Amino acid sequence: MERPIRFEEHRWLGDKRHQLVHDIDACDAPEIIDELLVSERFLCFGPDTLAEARNRGYHRCQKCAGARAAAAAERAAVEAGA
Repeated sequence: MERPIRFEEHRWLGDKRHQLVHDIDACDAPEIIDELLVSERFLCFGPDTLAEARNRGYHRCQKCAGARAAAAAERAAVEAGA
């Protein structure tokens, strides 16, 4: 999915309503991000990392298959390196 205007430089977008963080690059359900942008209850993180989002109490979104696959690939990479 394309990154929203004003967020071209950001990968992680937080949903303030549900304390979820969305991986825009992995999201294959653009309607989720579109609905979030319409609600105007979102934020970006600085630095733009999953770790920073977690520091602020956000949990990774698992709603779409793309996000679940990206999370699984990252877990596998961590486990392979350990």
